[in-house]
Amino acid sequence: MSETSHARTGQPIGEAVDARPAQRPGTVTLQGRFGRLENLTAEHAAGLWQAMQGHDRLWTYMPSYGPFADATTFNAWVATRAALDDPRSYAIVDNAGRALGIMALMAIREKDRVVEVGHVIYAPALQRTPLATEAQYLLARYVFETLGYRRYEWKCDVLNAPSRRAAERYGFTFEGIFRQHMIAKGHSRDTAWLSMLDSEWPGRKANFERWLAPGNFDAGGNQIESLSAINGGGA
Repeated sequence: MSETSHARTGQPIGEAVDARPAQRPGTVTLQGRFGRLENLTAEHAAGLWQAMQGHDRLWTYMPSYGPFADATTFNAWVATRAALDDPRSYAIVDNAGRALGIMALMAIREKDRVVEVGHVIYAPALQRTPLATEAQYLLARYVFETLGYRRYEWKCDVLNAPSRRAAERYGFTFEGIFRQHMIAKGHSRDTAWLSMLDSEWPGRKANFERWLAPGNFDAGGNQIESLSAINGGGA
């Protein structure tokens, strides 16, 4: 962290920053090459249920909901989530119009310009696809370039190794573990904290775009260079 000296006492303090607050996430459509993010609505529920039903493993590390017994229960949950301002939920929709995932901006602190991406739920049909990565790129770009946040957080159950690997692949930096951070569905949860800063975003953005470029995929749609390698984390 850069530091300076207090004008009167000489004590070390953090560098001065633009103290204007960030904007609050709002209604938006973020269009990419492989699909888009759009505000979650009750109308997404049927498609999401079709893509996610029977895949109970998707919900294991969600702190207070899922899996769902039937479409009615799931539809009611989607309608409730869609009405919330924090977390602000977005549906991930492919170019065929299929809703295949949800992600949210949450723990919104406009004054400090800090926001978290969370409640990330990818249906099997979305996992390990270009759209899965592009969705993260689109939301991060919105956070830094449109809304003006300076810290973008990712938190996950410390036992959820795939979530932490994904965050590090996207360019988030692991910061540490909060022990006994919460009780989730009656179980103790230690939470891993990761972040990306506005000063890091230009480099992360370039790496996302390098990975997403058409030239990084062969005729079969397989990646040529991995995002982890581009971000300096190996294969």
